[in-house]
Amino acid sequence: MLEFEVCASADGSSPFREWMDGLDRRERAKVYATIRNVERYGIGTALRNEWVKKLDADIWEVRAQFGGNAQRAPFFFVCGNTCVIAHGFSKKTPKTPRRELRRAHRIMARYKEERDAYGTI
Repeated sequence: MLEFEVCASADGSSPFREWMDGLDRRERAKVYATIRNVERYGIGTALRNEWVKKLDADIWEVRAQFGGNAQRAPFFFVCGNTCVIAHGFSKKTPKTPRRELRRAHRIMARYKEERDAYGTI
């Protein structure tokens, strides 16, 4: 069983929450439902059902589809079964934009830096 957390800055801001606030109510519900399914059923089932996809060695994405809109939430593993959602974006092309992958890596690096500095997860 997985557990998702949302990455937030020291000032409390969160790219994921800000992105979610901009989504339509039904799209937001679909993203949250997909995250809950991944938590409940685990990574194996999530991969088979295409709820998640591994983008590279460190970054994965939650994949939610609502109508013609593809919503993505990149995440990374931090400790055991704990995952941190970096941010979110609406996917407009078949391939994940490099800037979104780079952004996820920057957020992950900052998260790990802060965790190491304060000794918390």
